[in-house]
Amino acid sequence: MNTKAKGSGHGVRNTFVYIFLVIWAVIVLFPFYWMLLTSIKSYGSYNSEYTPKFYATSPTLQNYKDAFTAVPLARYFLNTFIFTVITTALMLIVIVLSAYAFARLDFRGRNLTFTVFLSLMMIPNELVIITNFMTITNLGLRNTFTGLILPSVTSIFYIYLLKENFEQVPDELYKAAKVDGTSDFKYLIKVMIPICKPTVITIVILKVIECWNSYVWPRLITDDQAYFLVSNGIQEIRENGFGRENIPAMMAAVVIISVPLVILFLAFHNKIMEGVSRGGTKG
Repeated sequence: MNTKAKGSGHGVRNTFVYIFLVIWAVIVLFPFYWMLLTSIKSYGSYNSEYTPKFYATSPTLQNYKDAFTAVPLARYFLNTFIFTVITTALMLIVIVLSAYAFARLDFRGRNLTFTVFLSLMMIPNELVIITNFMTITNLGLRNTFTGLILPSVTSIFYIYLLKENFEQVPDELYKAAKVDGTSDFKYLIKVMIPICKPTVITIVILKVIECWNSYVWPRLITDDQAYFLVSNGIQEIRENGFGRENIPAMMAAVVIISVPLVILFLAFHNKIMEGVSRGGTKG
C-alpha cells in the first residue's frame, strides 16, 4: 500500500515538473517564434494588424531578400567570420599556454600571480572598455581588424576553467613523460589537450558565440562600415536600411544573423555541458 502511495506521489510530482518545464519552454521560445513569424509578414500586412496575430495570413520571403540589398549584410557576415576565427584562434593559444603554466609548471609566485589574475575578474567591464578604448585609440588602431581583435584574445575565466581541467590529469602521467624525456610543450600537445578535449571544445564554442554576439566594443571602436560586424549591422539596418518602422524586414535580418549560432548550439550543446561540468569538478 505504501509502495503504491509513494509511486502515485512520485508520478504526480513528475507530472507537475513536466508541466512546469513545458510552460517554461514556451515562455523561452516564444520570442524566437514571434521573430520568425514577423519576418515572413509583409510590411503592409504587419502594419494593418491592429491586434497582433499569431500566424501569417500571406507569408512572404521578400524581407529576407531585402536584408541583403538594403545594407551590405554579406560584408558584415564576412567581417564577423574573420573577426571570430582570428580572435578564437589567438585566444586559444593564449589560454592553453597560460592554463598549462598555472596547472603544471612550478615557478616562483605562481599562486600569487594566479590570485591576482582572478581578482581582475572583479573589475567592472565598463572600466576595462574605457582603458581598451584609450589604448587602441592611442595606437591608431581604430577602424582596423587589429583594434577589434586585440582586446579579446584572452579571458581569465577560460584560463581558470581550463586550468581546473588540466589539474584533474594525474601527476603520474606528467612524471612518466618527463622520465621519457618529453618536453613540456610536447606533453601539452600529445597528452593534456587530447584528455581535456571536451573543455577545449566548449571554450571554442563559447568564444565563437561571444564573438558573433559582440556589440559594444565593435560599435565603439569602428565607425567605418567596412569593419562593421553583423551585430552592428542591425543598428545600421535600422538607421540607414529599412527604417525604424519596417519591423518585418528588420526581423528577417535578425533571423539570418541568429541562424548560425542556433545551428552551432544545437550541434554542440552536449559538448558544452560536458566541458563545463568537467572543468568545474575537481578530483
